[in-house]
Amino acid sequence: MKIAMIGQKGIPSSEGGVERHVEEIATRLVKKGHEITVYCRSTYSEQAPPVYQGVDLSYIKTSKRKNFEAIIYTYRASIDTLYRNFDIIHYHALGPASLSFIPEIFRKKVVITVHGLDWQRDKWGRFAKLYLKVGEHVSARFPDKIIVVSENLRDYYLHKYVINSVDIVHIPNGVNVNTPKESNLIKTYGLASDNYILFLARLVPEKGAHYLIQAYNEMKTDKKLVIAGGSSHTDSYVKSLISDANNENIIFTGNVHGELLEELFSNAYVYVLPSDIEGMPLTLLEAMSYARCCLVSDIPENMEVIKRDCGFSFKKSNPDDLKAVLLYLLSNQAIVKGTGVKAYEKVMKLYNWDSVAEKTEKVYLDLLN
Repeated sequence: MKIAMIGQKGIPSSEGGVERHVEEIATRLVKKGHEITVYCRSTYSEQAPPVYQGVDLSYIKTSKRKNFEAIIYTYRASIDTLYRNFDIIHYHALGPASLSFIPEIFRKKVVITVHGLDWQRDKWGRFAKLYLKVGEHVSARFPDKIIVVSENLRDYYLHKYVINSVDIVHIPNGVNVNTPKESNLIKTYGLASDNYILFLARLVPEKGAHYLIQAYNEMKTDKKLVIAGGSSHTDSYVKSLISDANNENIIFTGNVHGELLEELFSNAYVYVLPSDIEGMPLTLLEAMSYARCCLVSDIPENMEVIKRDCGFSFKKSNPDDLKAVLLYLLSNQAIVKGTGVKAYEKVMKLYNWDSVAEKTEKVYLDLLN
């Protein structure tokens, strides 16, 4: 099969769950013998390699302005697919899905993966949120198949739209088998194994880093707090976090990749994801794959992953409850370690990139047949 993927900023992934998702499934589909083209934004990568692990990369020139970057890229990529003999056009995320009707008009087979309800995110203004809601409606009406990354999203679509349940498929994110790393690179930040609490995600309001900083500032602990991640058109929010973190034990690392990221996951005492909104939290799965005990807000998407015995939760948007649960975990090391082991066992059993690629391939084959 010849498959085009549109919506991700590009690969290899340097930020964002959508980019990581596309990279993992695209490289695996190539190994299965398929021809994969990933459309990348010109603003994403300075190196711009033409091929990555067998995946053809097609770069689309676009604007650097937040409100126009995605739509210009998606429009140009969608038009380009009309001149190329793709079997499947696969859109990722609600914004790009808004233009999925273009190949549909020309009777192309279209698949959309919904990674989350992006219009809920605080970083978008009124016009952008309205446009993303249009993308949601298009994603429910036009594609031949809809993929959602969580059961909560599947329920949302089935209840809100008249959709045949056969046409909407739940395929979660996955993880790789990770080998824990010793604490070498993290020493430059004054970190050692088990001496820090880890937050690792994009620094956008809906990820809730401000709740964690507020809770931490009210605690007495020798463990440091690491805020790992970078801005996503949210520079003013990042500045507010740094201003609020008036504490020498709160460390901002910026975006992290490669061995440093692996070391941060491997040696964290506990991983905290205090998000108000999620689609399918990939960083949570990764933390669990390193056998880390995870503390998350009690939104359905997080609870779907940790269930009852593979992590801990606190009341969404509630720094006081977050502080209370965190203090409990800091004083119960044996429980923290045991929960991390359970988390690892579960994530290895249920979330696997090879399985994600196989299920995605099946969606394509069912559609073509």
